[in-house]
Amino acid sequence: QAQLVESGGGLVQAGGSLRLSCAASGRTYSNYAMGWFRQAPGKEREFVAAIRWSSSTTNYADSVKGRFTISRDNAKNTVYLQMNSLKPEDTAVYYCAADRDWRRLVVAGTPGYWGQGTQVTVSS
Repeated sequence: QAQLVESGGGLVQAGGSLRLSCAASGRTYSNYAMGWFRQAPGKEREFVAAIRWSSSTTNYADSVKGRFTISRDNAKNTVYLQMNSLKPEDTAVYYCAADRDWRRLVVAGTPGYWGQGTQVTVSS
């Protein structure tokens, strides 16, 4: 059974950095796109970043471009989200997601697999 487990969330001051990790298990992810979404209180879940598992193609939401970097370690079946220059508006629960279909993950925002989420809080 496919499983995605996030870690690395926490409390940080504005301007600080955090690195989220997503460990994937339960299936072969060599043809899967992986990504991150987030949901702030009272708001809908939104796309943050994505990366193809078998290449270096990435995609970012405009709100995080230049500050966040998504990467992956195929040997460890792990995807990372390096978050720099954090702002209070980045406060949210961050979810890891996976899908074989890039467009379903990035465009539709309806990937087939989700993690349980990790809380990121940025204080001003």
